[in-house]
Order: sequence, then structure tokens, then C-alpha cells
Amino acid sequence: MSFYDKYILPRVINCACATKPVMRQREKVVPRASGTVLEIGIGTGLNLPFYDSARVERVIGLDPSETSWELAGERAAHLDFPVDFIGLPAGEIPLEDASVDTVLVTFALCTIPDPVAALRGMARVLRPGGSLVFCEHGKAPDPGVQSWQNRVNPLWRVLFGGCNLNRDIPAVLEEGGFRVGSLEQSYLPGTPRFAGYNFWGMARRA
Repeated sequence: MSFYDKYILPRVINCACATKPVMRQREKVVPRASGTVLEIGIGTGLNLPFYDSARVERVIGLDPSETSWELAGERAAHLDFPVDFIGLPAGEIPLEDASVDTVLVTFALCTIPDPVAALRGMARVLRPGGSLVFCEHGKAPDPGVQSWQNRVNPLWRVLFGGCNLNRDIPAVLEEGGFRVGSLEQSYLPGTPRFAGYNFWGMARRA
């Protein structure tokens, strides 16, 4: 891992993912999580203040970046529920089948190298009746914006740790074994259109 990836990139992503429009999205979706929650790509813990402590028993934060864990740990210090951090050995979620009530994934499916395989792993650890709560940016519906997304994407991926601008999030969710029950989507105000088309909602195992 390069110096940039280990020390600089987590802080760059922390700043980029903490803008007001993005934080408003987090505020909308994170309170929907309940029970034992697996948060995919917990990063620096930007979602932690938005959990409903009356509904959440425990949060398990999954992230490959140790530097991000350190920053997230500071945010977790004074919460009313325990937060445990785990790594990602061999690319698989190191939890038992049907062991969590909610999987929360925000602004992470864009970066995961194989999102379909990752989603299948998320479906595996969900209990029957459990929910996937998601908020992601991705492929815009307008051809002109899509064109810009495709042009910018190669450089964007290098600068932002593998993040992709143009993934078709609903299609990826379905291919990964989920049935989307509620879906909202729009451009976020105050963000570049090529990077600001958002999908959010809830899904269950198909």
C-alpha cells in the first residue's frame, strides 16, 4: 500500500464524503437501521452520529483501512451502543450466516472492486426478514451526464481510491441477490452533476 493510499486517501475521502449534501443523505437513511447492524465501508465513521440509539443494539463496522478505523474509533467513543471494527480477510465478510438484522452501505458500492460478490456476501449474513439500507451515487439517467461520467471516471478512480462514477446501482443490487423495496433517486443539490446522482432506499434478499 502506498503512502498516499495509507495516510492521505482516507482523509481525502473523509472530506469528500462529509459535504453538506452528502451528510443530509446520511441523516435520511442511517436511522432506518435497527438491531445488530453491519456497516459496510464504515470509513471514518461519518454515519455514526445518525444511528437511532433506541433502535440499534450494536454496530459492526467493516473497512479495509486501518487509518480510517482510527478516525472512526474517535467518533464511536461516546455512543450509547457498542461499535466493533473488523477487517476484510480474503475479501469475505468474516461473520456467520444470518447473524445481522441490518446491513448499511453508504457510498461504498462505487468503490468495491466486485460489488455483486460483495452484495451476495451481505445477503448471506442477513437474518431472514433483515434489510439492506443503502445510499449510493452512480449512473445518471441523462445521456449527456453519463458521457461526462464515462470520460472522467478513469482519473476519478485513481484520485479517489477506486471510486466509480457510473455504476448502475439498482441493477447491481438486483444482480447481487436483492429485491429493492423502496427506491428514491435524484441529483444532489450543490454537487457536480457527474458525481451527484444518488440512489437511496431499502432492499431485502430476493
